[in-house]
Amino acid sequence: MPIEMPKGLPFSVDTFSASSKRKRHHFLTHAHKDHTSGISSHFSYPIYSTHLTKSLVFLHYPQLDDSLFVGIEVGESIVINDPNGEFQVTAFDSNHCPGAVMFLFEGSFGNILHTGDCRLTPECLQNLPEKYIGRKGKEPQCRFDYVFLDCTFGRFSRSLPSKHSAIRQVINCIWKHPNAPVVYLTCDLLGQEEILTSVSLTFGSKIYVDKANNADYFQSLTIIAPEILSEDPTSRFRVFDGFPKLSERATIMFAEAQANFQHEPVIIRPSAMWYVCEEERLETDSRRKIRFNEAIKDQFGIWHVCYSMHSSREELEWALKLLAPKRVVSTTPSCRAMELDYVRKHCFDSYINPDDSLWKLLDIDMEPCPQVNSPVKTVACSPMVEVSTLTCVESELRPINVSSCKKRLLTLSPPSKRPPVTLFGRARLSLHDPNFPPEEKSISTRDNPLCVVNEMKQVVLIQNTNEDSENRLQNELMAEGSALQCKKLVTTETFEERLENKLDAVQTVMQSEEMRWDTYHEYRYENKQADETTMQCENLTRKETNKCSYSIGYSKGYSDNFRKLYRSMNAPVPKPLPSLVELRNAIKRSRRI
Repeated sequence: MPIEMPKGLPFSVDTFSASSKRKRHHFLTHAHKDHTSGISSHFSYPIYSTHLTKSLVFLHYPQLDDSLFVGIEVGESIVINDPNGEFQVTAFDSNHCPGAVMFLFEGSFGNILHTGDCRLTPECLQNLPEKYIGRKGKEPQCRFDYVFLDCTFGRFSRSLPSKHSAIRQVINCIWKHPNAPVVYLTCDLLGQEEILTSVSLTFGSKIYVDKANNADYFQSLTIIAPEILSEDPTSRFRVFDGFPKLSERATIMFAEAQANFQHEPVIIRPSAMWYVCEEERLETDSRRKIRFNEAIKDQFGIWHVCYSMHSSREELEWALKLLAPKRVVSTTPSCRAMELDYVRKHCFDSYINPDDSLWKLLDIDMEPCPQVNSPVKTVACSPMVEVSTLTCVESELRPINVSSCKKRLLTLSPPSKRPPVTLFGRARLSLHDPNFPPEEKSISTRDNPLCVVNEMKQVVLIQNTNEDSENRLQNELMAEGSALQCKKLVTTETFEERLENKLDAVQTVMQSEEMRWDTYHEYRYENKQADETTMQCENLTRKETNKCSYSIGYSKGYSDNFRKLYRSMNAPVPKPLPSLVELRNAIKRSRRI
């Protein structure tokens, strides 16, 4: 579902709710039902869209009046006179479905690109003004302040075939089944008409659409591609409703064909959603990979082709690197913008300052970049009081500790003496703010009832018992001295007692280690002349290794003070291991004998 635009902006895009109705201008990117929801009850003049989108909307909402719409075609610009200053809007092809466009807004609020639903390709982006496109690894001359981006498949990491490649897969699948009496194409969604047109031209046959059971799509095709429609129900190529229970209906059709001793029909479903679901299901099995370069037949006998009208994650990352926007907002709840690598690296590591575009997005106070050189027409708009409403986008974009309203539109003054505020909040990313001191917390210990421990410093744990005892003790004391800041000073006697206990513990450990290694070397050299086979040496190695290694928490051979010291630090007792070099040399010597 589309998202509400920030209330500081005078326009809405693809939303027709009670709050968006208070906007002075409304824009519709395309005619899919999830983008026109509520238009019959919350519409108001003017609604900007392409002529084809308007015609498709009238099929579903005949009660709408044609006078509500203002036409804007691909490549055309409109200058809109608004009470808070005029701004320019330009429409660009979004490569999604017939009549679908992206809108570029340029005004005192900055430069905003709203993609609607899109499939971003090089051909699609090259139509944007050159000043917004980076060249040869360099940033563009003028960066977008905000990009409202379609991230439907932002979590899908695999490369999606192009639309043209997917159409070739559909045609090849049909060629491979010349004996199929009927070919069912589940292409009943707005945006799949290009598949039907290509199939009709390739095989020289029109396509039958059931006007009674699929009236909406039949009417859409009468506007988009009436030349391919057939009213003959015996036509070989037929549009098949993909929902509901496609697999169950396909199973019944195959069973009927077998019962009548006929060739099975071919059912082709061009959709990327099936591939996304299958990829998630097979994530645990690395041996199985889904093919994207040819049609795939599932267990129900349905052929699937990856035909996508939305950009993949790879395409989104490529487009963002090329456009280099300052801020990115996802228009789809299935994937948040912060999940994209570009957004994490370039859009969340800076603070908001008085000159940041966010404040001007809400305050309507910004100088725009030079206007686009394209056909321009002017549309006047009568003043209208805008009521302040909190939208779902602004709930993420709105900074904290803002001042009161001073204009009809929401007016926010940048903080003067407060620490800088991040766009979406650094706390959500667990990032450290250098302007704030590290957090402190109180803990209680046996020797000191209340100490303030700095969270950014931790006690260095002793993990290797083969280190020199004096160095380990020195490191531990330095860590304690830098980490603990006591509100009540610890008495000298208590500290000396703790120091003495640790020295005794370290000495005991060293003695225990020396005894263990002396015993090991004596045993090895006493048996040096014995005629032992290689297998006996390996058994000895395993025995000694098991003898010297202990599981976590097992501290046999160490003193009580030493065990208490490590357990107080929540660390396992060190596990001394025999030298692998010595063991290998022992095996070599036994082999020579």
